[in-house]
Amino acid sequence: MSTTPEPLRVALALAASGVPVLPLRAGKVPFGNCRTCKDNACGRRPNMKAAGPCRCPAPCHAWAAATTDPHVLTSPVWAPVWREAVAVAYHPGGAGLTVVDLDNATAVAWAGETLPATRTVPTTRGEHWIYQGAMSSLNAVRPGVDIKSLMQYARWLGPGTGRMVVLPAAVRALLVKEETTPARGEVASSLPAPWDRSVATGCRHTERYVRTGLERGLALVTARTESGAGSQAFGVARFLAAQHTACPGPCGLAVIGEEIVSAAVSVGVPETYARRAVANGLEVSVERAA
Repeated sequence: MSTTPEPLRVALALAASGVPVLPLRAGKVPFGNCRTCKDNACGRRPNMKAAGPCRCPAPCHAWAAATTDPHVLTSPVWAPVWREAVAVAYHPGGAGLTVVDLDNATAVAWAGETLPATRTVPTTRGEHWIYQGAMSSLNAVRPGVDIKSLMQYARWLGPGTGRMVVLPAAVRALLVKEETTPARGEVASSLPAPWDRSVATGCRHTERYVRTGLERGLALVTARTESGAGSQAFGVARFLAAQHTACPGPCGLAVIGEEIVSAAVSVGVPETYARRAVANGLEVSVERAA
């Protein structure tokens, strides 16, 4: 009769398929750091945001300890942890995945109306929707919705059902968080140089075509003086970039992006959010072209 704890058996199977795993203790949370790593005194693990020198063999630092190495998972240092483990977690970003964690029925209903269908896994109160592709993680992107991918873990609740699809733009856009965008009532002191042929020597479009599309997009952004300008900036960047996917390039998309950022900032979107929204919009079109 096998004496391998059930969580370890599950973890080894996942690791064999290329999914980085870690044990969860009572409360379904990661095990605490060892004495050496307590309060991140070790400098944290190198793959964390604040890179450090830690090479601790114990499962410290939560998601950053996730591994696919069976020798680590079955090592003497991990053995007592598996005996106490009550569940298994995995690192979605490490497996090239993104989990949209829907915490209640309302969130599930919203996803059904808003997001492309993909593989789903039932949870205690809601569902996990799993997409191919990694992105930044963020909790509470909207009521009852968390994004778990890079720098987060998700509890393993089974393989789920349905065909997994590529991470859509609608999920990436959720990271642009802005409840309102109150107008600042002031003009930016330094506006970017406008798009012209000098930065688009490989574009197949006429200057009039590009300028007309850009001006219409900027008008959509600046019209959102109460809320939604950041999300609108994402949509405009994605749409405009998509028009250039067949061009031999360069098309001066960086200049176009700066104009969209300035428009969003002019109606009160924090510059950090504006830049992230526009960068994500441009990136989505590039990925689709590839």
